[in-house]
Amino acid sequence: MNSLSSFLGALMAALQSHPICEQATVVETKVFSSDQFFLKVRANLRGKNRLQARIYYNQGHIDDADQLFTDLPILRWDNKEEFRHVETYPHHHHDEKGNVKPSPLTEDPVRDIEIVLHDVSSFLLSPCSRRLRRLESRC
Repeated sequence: MNSLSSFLGALMAALQSHPICEQATVVETKVFSSDQFFLKVRANLRGKNRLQARIYYNQGHIDDADQLFTDLPILRWDNKEEFRHVETYPHHHHDEKGNVKPSPLTEDPVRDIEIVLHDVSSFLLSPCSRRLRRLESRC
């Protein structure tokens, strides 16, 4: 997979077919050349939650970031090369408390979005997520 249309089609299909996704939309695409492009998609999830996936592809190298958020970030997975101490460097995960942890993601955005959707589903059903929602409703 090495074109904007193939990445976009596969990501949108994965999001639209997942039970926690209510609607998925393409937010932005940019083509710089045949082997360099950027895309951003968002999915509305249950409640006020949204999931965003961003991919920058450049001659086979992929920078990607997936983020669960409402008005503020909640969870994030990315491969920004800043946390060299993480055993899965450059891949890492920012949890709901802001801690940086190892990530199972691999720079295969289609496979990775399935992992992210599974983790987001588990998080949204967790007691921690319910506590966060109660705190938000008090604000």
